[in-house]
Amino acid sequence: MHKYFLLLISLFVSVLLSAQNETLRLDYIFSGTSKSVEISLDGMSRTDGWAGRRHNLDTLPLRGNGQIIMTNLENGNILYMNSFSSLFQEWQTTEESVQVRKSFENVFLVPMPVSKARVEIRLFDFYGSVCASLCHIVDPEDILIRKAFPTSAQSRYLMKNGTPEDCIDVAIVAEGYTSDEMEKFYEDASVAMEAILSHSPFDRYKDFFNFLAVGLESEDSGVSIPKQNLWKDTAVKSSFDTFYMDRYLTTVYQKNLHDRLSGFPYEHIIILANTDNYGGGGIYNAFTLTAAHHRAFRPVVVHEFGHSFAGLADEYHYDDMYIEYYYPEAEPWEQNITTMYDFDSKWKDMVESGEAGIFEGAGYQSKGVFRGAEDCRMLTNTAKQFCPVCQRAIERLIEFYLN
Repeated sequence: MHKYFLLLISLFVSVLLSAQNETLRLDYIFSGTSKSVEISLDGMSRTDGWAGRRHNLDTLPLRGNGQIIMTNLENGNILYMNSFSSLFQEWQTTEESVQVRKSFENVFLVPMPVSKARVEIRLFDFYGSVCASLCHIVDPEDILIRKAFPTSAQSRYLMKNGTPEDCIDVAIVAEGYTSDEMEKFYEDASVAMEAILSHSPFDRYKDFFNFLAVGLESEDSGVSIPKQNLWKDTAVKSSFDTFYMDRYLTTVYQKNLHDRLSGFPYEHIIILANTDNYGGGGIYNAFTLTAAHHRAFRPVVVHEFGHSFAGLADEYHYDDMYIEYYYPEAEPWEQNITTMYDFDSKWKDMVESGEAGIFEGAGYQSKGVFRGAEDCRMLTNTAKQFCPVCQRAIERLIEFYLN
């Protein structure tokens, strides 16, 4: 009876949110230094349709490095919550963050509530404690919530298995492709999709995904590589050398990215960069960005999607980070690494059954952080698949989305 009651509550919340079938876009600025954090609301807009999940709206998929929670203003019931990571929090681990104050754009999509709601956004430190938060009220009748209109970019479904209500929607986005290079982009997008779906457990759930290729046109061919003094005028303004790291390919212009995707159904974003320069980046519940013409394109796009879709951590180590990410007195939220602080919550059962092991070296640290297999897609480009620990983590998340 208790489970039946909870199911009715969950369905009721879903009905309340889907009644308008609109998306509320919330733009924030995260700013500060290595020791300070400030969150500011930068703007709100609305678009028709909702391509996000329809199930488990009042439950977090993972803890993440941050969370956004929307509650009914009148009774406090949770209407929607999600977790994420951010470039700002990564930047706080760099030496530059000790020397200067900077700000970063962040965009979150939530279902439009039918009545006044309270939105809270939280950021966490390395120990899982709240280090910054912001609360504000959203009134769906607010006349200053800007109406966003669909863009005119061309698009093509590479795979469509159903409506956003039934499937997980992934947008594959062109970056650094000119109008004359669009067919090449669609070929690259198909390769990216096929690479992801060739990996377990994505292969078993391919009938529950929609992949939409969005052909954003760039003025210039290629992408920016600051180290080479090479700057390009491109659709989402991406560049290598993020945080002065040669291979780290990202975009800090998230508002522009979502502006260019307005009107398209998407929940997850893969950006393909028209370059053979090696690199990529993946931010949990933000985007994957990878070089489409390097020989390692296939394994890298899958690896980065492991970050952005499933919140998986890097399993390699090089011990040259400015500060460490993980500490022995705290358990990482990422499901594929552990400090052994709370190993029961990770893959201890898989070790006992012989499906996985405990291997030291992960999360950029050679000591004190452990992974579940000798090799894995989150460790090397030569691994054939995700390890059993990562596969289970991905499958649990897919099931969470699909209920």
